Amino acid sequence: MSSSPRPMPTEAGILQFMEICDSFYPPDAVTASIEQQREWYDALCRQFDRPLPDGMRIEDEMVRGRIPVRWYRPETVRTSTCLLYLHGGGFVVGSLESHHAICAEIADHARADLISVDYRLAPEHRWPAQTDDCFAVLRHLLDAGKTVVLIGDSAGGNLAAGLVVRAKGQGFSGIVGQVLIYPALGGDLVSGSYEEMANAPGLTTADVVYYRSVLQAPAGDPVAGALAQSSFDGLPPTFITVAYFDPLRDDGRNYAAKLAQAGVEVWFREEPQMVHAWLRARHMSDGARTGFRAICDAVSRFAGSN
Repeated sequence: MSSSPRPMPTEAGILQFMEICDSFYPPDAVTASIEQQREWYDALCRQFDRPLPDGMRIEDEMVRGRIPVRWYRPETVRTSTCLLYLHGGGFVVGSLESHHAICAEIADHARADLISVDYRLAPEHRWPAQTDDCFAVLRHLLDAGKTVVLIGDSAGGNLAAGLVVRAKGQGFSGIVGQVLIYPALGGDLVSGSYEEMANAPGLTTADVVYYRSVLQAPAGDPVAGALAQSSFDGLPPTFITVAYFDPLRDDGRNYAAKLAQAGVEVWFREEPQMVHAWLRARHMSDGARTGFRAICDAVSRFAGSN
């Protein structure tokens, strides 16, 4: 894999973003200790931090007495539907702080309450700790009579799609949409974008292999990788966005196709100049800005607040 050329976008804003990312989070970061990876990632996230939207209220609490969550409450709320956000970070890094501004901006745009989950991380906690934590929060909201839009980026997209599978299998209703942002959905690691984008900037196929090895989720389990479902019928309306320069690209492409074939309402976007983790570039890249607006519009549509 390492001998193939490195595919690169040409948009100036995303190139600047990649340069900043590399200065905080080295391309070979996964070879460092877990503690070092988290230190680098936290510093990178702080670099892209933003002031909260006017009137946004934040409240931290514990669900089931053990799972930290953060509520984002916009000054004006136009829907009773809640947004449940699951952060990315390869199941190894990330926290309530890492996606703080992203969550606040989505909540503000959708004029809806958003809950972000600080699920347990690997390797201290292997699969299924992450999906169990997130499912407990989802159950907490559904049991309270809430309708929910699930949102997740990267590893969080994996978790969001998995929660939909779990909820369907257990007969729960109330999920009115899922928004999957460059999700990892259990692709084969050797074909399509995993081969074509093996050395893409921001995330390589070798990185994906590393994160899977740390998580130790069972191969072929549809909660761990939603592409493994035997039936895609009856899933909620879905918005999927992927980056062209991303080994995970075809996970999203293939999932969108399977949902469409099953008659599920699905929107699909592929950002032609974007790399993995482009959400953080939304204030410096034209492509990321447009892509983020599309995400926010999809969330608003599913939540019934637009």
